Amino acid sequence: MTGPGAELPDTVTGPAHAAPDSSHRNRPRFDDLPVPDDTANLREGPDLDEQCLGLLPLVGVWRGSGEVVYPTIDGPYNFGQQIVFAHDGRPFVSYESRSWLIGPDGEILRAAARETGFWRPRPGGEIEVLITHATGISEIFYGRARNLTSWEIETDAVVRTASAKDVTASHRLYGLVEGGDLAYVDERAMQGQPLQPHLSALLRRVAG
Repeated sequence: MTGPGAELPDTVTGPAHAAPDSSHRNRPRFDDLPVPDDTANLREGPDLDEQCLGLLPLVGVWRGSGEVVYPTIDGPYNFGQQIVFAHDGRPFVSYESRSWLIGPDGEILRAAARETGFWRPRPGGEIEVLITHATGISEIFYGRARNLTSWEIETDAVVRTASAKDVTASHRLYGLVEGGDLAYVDERAMQGQPLQPHLSALLRRVAG
């Protein structure tokens, strides 16, 4: 269990020491909520539920950049991204991603993809992941931890609105890399194309 004043395991203190300015920061929260608000900093707020200990290294606010490629787009394009993994003491971790396109000279062009969802650990080490996209797509993933600092998930079901792109499958791999940064790759099958690389990014911890 973790909470205010708790001693954190190496899987968290390692990344935190690599990004010392992040340890006192958190996602914006409302302290006057009648129930515990989400926290992205394991030093603050409610204890992390024991079922979520396998996701503990992910909890935090991550920000960085990546690349998007696919046969049906003109890219590759560069994008910036912020991902927030947080919890409220219950046996799931909330997930939120915001992205923005970056021009050739590093300028911010416009807001891009948004995602929100939940990572739900299950008995036996399996993880259920629900992700909804602002583009009208909802995905149910199943997966598990590959080790203490990497997680692999793939879609079991994809639901689309009438106006959404024709996405049929997705496979994601997340992992902490040397220095404590968070890297991920997203393979996607859409618009008649087979499953293949679509997104990749490297994010550093900015809070938590």
